[in-house]
Amino acid sequence: MAIDQKKILELRQRTGAGINDISAALQQSGGDAEQAIVLLRERGAIKASKKTAERSTGVGMIESYVHANGRVGVLLELRCESDFVARTDDFRTLAHDVAMQVAATGAAYLRPEDVPADVVEAERRIAREQLRDSGKPAAMLDKIIEGKLQKWYAESCLLQQPFIKDESLTVQQLIDRAVAKLGEKIEVGKFTRLTA
Repeated sequence: MAIDQKKILELRQRTGAGINDISAALQQSGGDAEQAIVLLRERGAIKASKKTAERSTGVGMIESYVHANGRVGVLLELRCESDFVARTDDFRTLAHDVAMQVAATGAAYLRPEDVPADVVEAERRIAREQLRDSGKPAAMLDKIIEGKLQKWYAESCLLQQPFIKDESLTVQQLIDRAVAKLGEKIEVGKFTRLTA
């Protein structure tokens, strides 16, 4: 199947993926651009996880963001492997977007593993109490409580939150996309949200 070059260039601009990867995804999706993007994202996540496995992030930047009303501010550390990547517009834009995400959502933790065990247990107790008089079977209650806990993680943990500019992506997927595009491991070091 011959793939239209305009479609390849359009997907290149939208995704930042390599031309060969785009061509292969379009071939596999039968020319469907949206399905090709899904395939590229899946492959991008695979590439991102390979890149992040054994590399260290020794450099990066501190991004500050103060919301227009001057009452919410964020300091965010975004790390990467080299000064070259840290100085790119893509990396700086990512740092700004993630800092804006923290300002908008008030994430308390970076990832679920960072949540203290007593906080997780308190959330489980709250969910169990909410369901106490529901009349549902015990086996079903455990699944519902786990579902509520996952929803709470998506609200409280930065990397699990839906990205405020594109809710089809989580913040982790946004970072994975940047890893695939820039070719280096990227991670959030720490962040602080201040309110007045």
